[in-house]
Parts: sequence; C-alpha cells; structure tokens
Amino acid sequence: MSQDESTPSTRPYLIRALHEWCTDNGFAPYLAVQVDGSVQVPREFVKNNEIVLNVSFDATSGLKLGNDYVEFKARFGGTARDIIVPISHVVAIYARENGQGMAFPPPPTAVLQASPAVAPRSADAAPASDEGKALQLIKGEDGGVSETVDDNTPPPSPPTGSGRPALKRVK
Repeated sequence: MSQDESTPSTRPYLIRALHEWCTDNGFAPYLAVQVDGSVQVPREFVKNNEIVLNVSFDATSGLKLGNDYVEFKARFGGTARDIIVPISHVVAIYARENGQGMAFPPPPTAVLQASPAVAPRSADAAPASDEGKALQLIKGEDGGVSETVDDNTPPPSPPTGSGRPALKRVK
C-alpha cells in the first residue's frame, strides 16, 4: 500500500499518542532523531548522525508536538537550548523504562545528503518510498533487526527473558 501524496502523514499523530501513553503510565518518552542540517540540536551530543532526546514534561519546557516539528527547550550540560526537530527526522519514540514504542523509516536519503556537515548514509538506507510506513519495536533474542516481508507471515511469538529491543517492520 502506498500513501497518497495529499494524505497527511500519520507520524505526528502516532508520536503524540505514544507520548501520551508514556506520560499516562509514568514512563519517560524518548525520541530517537536522525540528525542533518535541518535538525536543531546540540551537535556535541550527536553520535552516528543520531541523538536520543528525553521529551518528558519534567525534562522539557514549552514542548510542542506539532504536525511538522517537535519543539521544546531543554538543558544540556546545564545550558538551556532550543530544540527543533522536523517530524520526518523522528525515527523512534519509546518508553525509557521498558523500550516499548514505535520506530519509523528514516528521512529520505536525498535530504540527509544535502547537508555537508553530515556524512552520507550507506547504500542500504531505506528508500523514500517507505514514508508513511511504521516500524514497531520488539524485543529480539539476538538484538538484531527483523523485517516481515510477507504480509501473511504470522508475527513471531514474544521472546522470554530480557533481550534488547529490535525493530520489526509493520506494513
């Protein structure tokens, strides 16, 4: 199924819903963000073109989870900083305490390569046609990424024990 160009993205709505779920259940919501020139975050905390941000109400001031941007003020190393993240660059939102949440495809490769300050992404990056699809965080025994290719394949049974979260593509 492809998303019609005129249809608004579900990503901001899912981010707001999962933020509310985390907050209602006493969890700290964290955003994983793909960083390029359009993302305003403290660069000294960016690793491998990604940053993880605590977006709980206790850690932020003036949090706005809009349709186009996530905006807030937060302290990094004791210094207040304005943070502005395009919604398309949010690649996951999850609860810090248990890893439950949702992951999304990264922004289109062309956008990331437009910024000279960021190293180009590898050839195996998700294509722009993945926009509108969602990924779900699941705990994998091997900690690897698993992807469902066939829509008729039954989902894997939940693992036992405490493995690392892994990504599972939901179509």
